[in-house]
Amino acid sequence: MAGSSTDYIKHHLTNLTYGKLPEGYERVDHDGNREVLQEGTWTFAHSAQEASDMGFWAFHVDSLGWSIGLGILMMWFFRRAAKKANSGVPTGFQNFVEMLVEFVDKTVKETFHGRNPIVAPLSLTIFGWVFLMNLMDLVPVDIIPKVMELAGVPFQKIVPTTDPNITMAMAITVFTMMIYYSIRVKGIGGFMGELALHPFNVKNPFLQALFIPVNLFLEIIALVAKPISLGLRLFGNLYAGEMIFILIALLFSAGLALGLLGGVLQWAWAVFHILVITLQAFIFMVLTIVYLSMAHEDH
Repeated sequence: MAGSSTDYIKHHLTNLTYGKLPEGYERVDHDGNREVLQEGTWTFAHSAQEASDMGFWAFHVDSLGWSIGLGILMMWFFRRAAKKANSGVPTGFQNFVEMLVEFVDKTVKETFHGRNPIVAPLSLTIFGWVFLMNLMDLVPVDIIPKVMELAGVPFQKIVPTTDPNITMAMAITVFTMMIYYSIRVKGIGGFMGELALHPFNVKNPFLQALFIPVNLFLEIIALVAKPISLGLRLFGNLYAGEMIFILIALLFSAGLALGLLGGVLQWAWAVFHILVITLQAFIFMVLTIVYLSMAHEDH
């Protein structure tokens, strides 16, 4: 049971990976047959070990596919709301979208202290997209992977935010925008001055010159920590939530009593997890607004 449980967990935590296996690599298929590659080959991984051996330039096809698909779904959702908008009594759907837009707009006005028309739409996009990706965590963990396995797809992770590649990609995008607007608003000199002259700032030029390396060290660490914490916070919370769902799912194969307990636990965790997925989307959005607000402060 321990071995099968370990395999079950490992299977659910492995991405559908497409990458290059080197020449001479020995592959083992599901039937135990061995094959030695005669040349470097781009292919889908058949096991977690193969996915790991593909290295850095491998693609997590499931994470990319689900995140892009959910992004398209979100754009269709808001486009449909915009096309149906009118001056009459709003429908429940239109009312929900208007409430969401007003909520994000109010958050931006309270948090962002610069002037940039892109921040509010960006914040709405981040909140909606991250929420939808998180929402996939509420789909029972076995349904889609089993269906895909019947179709010949060995692995399928449907929650993009449980993949650090996705969360870090979003965080690095926010970080790039921070750097861009910091330089645009403050200029190269102003941006470098923030790094070199803070937090230790004295009037004596000689002492200030001595503090510059210390300031650079502290400020660069603080700057780099922003995207790392932004991406890993989202990943860590959703990965932990998915892991709990997988562990609860193991109870269904452990007898009737534990299966009933698993059903209760799964329902309770799903209800609580609704708060988690919403809160994590909100936190990612708010931190993005805060970081961009700091980038626009030119004093």
